[in-house]
Amino acid sequence: MPISLSTAASLYDRVRRVIPSIEWPAFSDDIDAILALKRERNAVILAHNYQTPEIFHCVADIVGDSLALARKAMTVDADVIVLAGVHFMAETAKLLNPGKTVLIPDLGAGCSLADSITASDVRLMRQRYPGVPVVTYVNTSAAVKAESDICCTSGNALAVVESLGTPRVIMLPDEYLARNIAAQTKVEIIAWKGHCEVHERFTPADIRELREAHPGVTVLAHPECPPEVVAEADFAGSTAAMSDYVGRHKPRRVVLMTECSMSDNVAVEHPEVDFVRPCNLCPHMKRITLPNIRAALKENRHVVTIDPNVADRARRAVERMLAV
Repeated sequence: MPISLSTAASLYDRVRRVIPSIEWPAFSDDIDAILALKRERNAVILAHNYQTPEIFHCVADIVGDSLALARKAMTVDADVIVLAGVHFMAETAKLLNPGKTVLIPDLGAGCSLADSITASDVRLMRQRYPGVPVVTYVNTSAAVKAESDICCTSGNALAVVESLGTPRVIMLPDEYLARNIAAQTKVEIIAWKGHCEVHERFTPADIRELREAHPGVTVLAHPECPPEVVAEADFAGSTAAMSDYVGRHKPRRVVLMTECSMSDNVAVEHPEVDFVRPCNLCPHMKRITLPNIRAALKENRHVVTIDPNVADRARRAVERMLAV
């Protein structure tokens, strides 16, 4: 729900469990400025689940995983969208809102997974496997999406793969997501060798050590983790699915095998749950800060643009996903 009429002073109660009071003064001035700038510019902020709590809970209007942000971006009633996330997410918001100004506060907010594949790589895969449809994870550039038949997220990948009605698909670029989906379907999946630098670092040994240190802990894993990690977990799903799991099942103690800030953001909503926090941090997500969100709104930086020839084809792939 939009919080544009709030002030920093009224928002601290939301995050007091995860932000010490001594740190709050460092955030409050930027928060008040951002809330005022949003009103002035008729702007909204979309924030991914991996953003820090002072962004996620205090200045964002729309929050969620990649799929939720993609869906909600289509209904935004604003002139300006600020994407508090990484560059491919800002591109997706622009694809779905071509008439709006989309800003990303730091052009360096990239993604190791998106960087693992190029449009020419996709064309070469098509040559190698003629006639096989290409399913591309949204964690890719617009240029890669433009070479694809349909996009997917970690939350809808299985449904997208099976919606095509073909015996085999090419699934790019996350090898582990592809392997984890392959374990759930009879569709043959041809994978790429891309990995997320956050999730690939988790190991089954990490989970065993956590279970030994915290008896009875419930382990939730993101499907970008290696299949061996997913096999050791109690549940695997997208960031939205993990959050929903905590809300539904209210485990006494839980660990989320994903990016650091996810646990903080879910913990705000569930004070009765004890969160164990193994911390693999995404350096790209952490390039987004309150000061550069403020600067983005004040100075109109950095405007996201996509070549129209690329945008039209990439938009079709995203819209096909949203129709599934």
